[in-house]
Amino acid sequence: MNTTDLIIKSITLAVMLVGLLVIPILPGLVIIWAAALGYGIASGFGTLGWIVFAILTVLMIGGNLIDNVLIGTHAHKEGAAWWVILIAIVVAIAGNFVIPVPIIGGILAALLVMFAIEWLRQKDWRKALRSMKGMLVGCGWAFVIRLIIGLFMIGLWLVWALA
Repeated sequence: MNTTDLIIKSITLAVMLVGLLVIPILPGLVIIWAAALGYGIASGFGTLGWIVFAILTVLMIGGNLIDNVLIGTHAHKEGAAWWVILIAIVVAIAGNFVIPVPIIGGILAALLVMFAIEWLRQKDWRKALRSMKGMLVGCGWAFVIRLIIGLFMIGLWLVWALA
């Protein structure tokens, strides 16, 4: 392994770890995937690289879909309307860009919007609080799933990088 290769692998791993560690704030699985793409472009894909990159792509897309499904499903089970959940998710995404501070930007904004709309819709703050709690539980499970998928993605990349 030459110095350039070592530098490329080190930078790629560092970016992936940042993606893994800031998952609640940024789209961590996308960051990990983009780092793998950058590694493939810089070092060449080869047969193993294309196979691993295809698997990483499926994991990234699936992980992001599972994320939103878990959040929405838990909130819906607690009484939130699907259209309210969709608004809260859009607010969470926008909140990450408007206020890029951990928790405050996306998650807190989504929870507050969820509570406010559900309170207005159902005219019962307890039901609104239950919907918000469901969304929060969904966020917790989504974090766990994204973390596991992120670790698996980094492990697959390591197989590719060290082969």
